[in-house]
Amino acid sequence: MATDLIAQIKSAAEKLFPEIVSIRQDLHQHPELSFHEERTSGKVADYLTKHGIEFTTGWAGFGIVAVIQGNHQGPTVMLRADMDALPIREANDVSYKSIHEGVMHACGHDVHTSSLLGAAAILQQHKQSIRGTIKMIFQPGEEKLPGGASIMIKEGLFKEGVPTWILGQHVYPSLEAGQVGFRNGMYMASADEIYITVRGKGGHAATPHLCIDPIVTAAKVVTALQEEISRNKDPFAPAVLTIGKIYSDGGATNVIPDTVHLEGTLRAMDEDWRKESHQRIKNIIEKTCDASGCTAETNIVIGYPCLINNDEVTEKCRQLAVDFLGEDQVYELPARMTSEDFAFYSQIAPATFYRLGTGWSEVNRNFPVHSNHFNINEVALKTGMGLLAYITLSELSGPTS
Repeated sequence: MATDLIAQIKSAAEKLFPEIVSIRQDLHQHPELSFHEERTSGKVADYLTKHGIEFTTGWAGFGIVAVIQGNHQGPTVMLRADMDALPIREANDVSYKSIHEGVMHACGHDVHTSSLLGAAAILQQHKQSIRGTIKMIFQPGEEKLPGGASIMIKEGLFKEGVPTWILGQHVYPSLEAGQVGFRNGMYMASADEIYITVRGKGGHAATPHLCIDPIVTAAKVVTALQEEISRNKDPFAPAVLTIGKIYSDGGATNVIPDTVHLEGTLRAMDEDWRKESHQRIKNIIEKTCDASGCTAETNIVIGYPCLINNDEVTEKCRQLAVDFLGEDQVYELPARMTSEDFAFYSQIAPATFYRLGTGWSEVNRNFPVHSNHFNINEVALKTGMGLLAYITLSELSGPTS
């Protein structure tokens, strides 16, 4: 039975492949930033309508939730794809290069969206044998706080009940097209943003004794925050605090400014420590500045939580991937300190977030996500739509009588 289903899905994916490639290239050429995905949402709606799939619009702005209701009673499962692009100027020389200056699908959301559309078409073909309900989430705003996932949840995504599982896939250029990767348990870190203003007393650089130098104090703050991570955190619970931006109001080679601003990110794999660390960070900044005669204002913007892959669901999906692709094509993933708003779903429903290989065998062609040279081996789209469909149908298919 599984062998027949695999053959049917692979055949369907092969037939859909040219159309899905065309959709992916169209989305890539017309990227839209977070919460501005109007054209993308329209393309998704057109494709769903073409295949007779019901959907609702307006989720978190331009989000869409499509529904395939099987002809038989059963559980509800969800599949998710994000739709937004990044504020990056594309450097690729391809026919489908972004036409919007400074906006690019550098994180593969065009791949996620087109793959889920292909999976939707395959699943619709099998509607007669589906036992249960499939909800497909085309989500806006993954790249920008507060994250489209958190908004869709607040708007009632789970009001009819928590699904049996929710599945997401994400491009991964480190694996070749046709390969996928899974990881059980804690997979991706939480992410909070830190904004600090250090105020001193400016003046001439040649007379620092008449000033209160906020630049020196800001340097002490950076060092003190690094000590907080290295000395007060459990070494078996990874965390990263990085100050990525420092700038002053005014200043020159011979001027000490009044004010210095610092901006950074806090990543953690332990939700309890994450929450405790916020007050500790504020205390360290305040005391460090006070000792130097400066004052400080600290704003910690709460971001995405840790992403946790449910062990049972992940193992089931991993085995189905082995069945569909072969054991040598399924890999174990390392944990990552990057973050994803899919984590909001994983905090509520049993979830699996896996990686879709998009790379070429020629290593020099592969660039990381968020690079202005990022691109994919489009053969990955066959795996992207096919595996989503196979996992879903393996969970929901059954005898029709």
